[in-house]
Amino acid sequence: MGVVVNLDGERDKKPTVDRLTALVADDIKAVNTLIIQRMHSPVAMIPQLAGHIVAAGGKRLRPMLTLAAARMCGYVGERHLSLATCVEFIHTATLLHDDVVDESDLRRGNESANAIWGNQA
Repeated sequence: MGVVVNLDGERDKKPTVDRLTALVADDIKAVNTLIIQRMHSPVAMIPQLAGHIVAAGGKRLRPMLTLAAARMCGYVGERHLSLATCVEFIHTATLLHDDVVDESDLRRGNESANAIWGNQA
């Protein structure tokens, strides 16, 4: 059911999320597909803005943790994919909000959404 990670002898190594990424690789692909599907909207600005944010990248750590927790608890089904997608959208919304409040021009080394479309977007 679960994966035990041995931490002995790894104290000097730089921490990575490689094991987590490998553990949830198939599910995170499904989450990325759901993210793209859910970006569609009749309001032209929404797919444009969402596409900019998703294209900026990121590790998707929060949805990966959600998926790993579902696996750890022995969950069987598909609803964990929607939950992980929702977690990523909430995180993305907080980043947008943070950029607006801070009047940031950059996010992850790229022009922030509010720098391109303004705070009203």
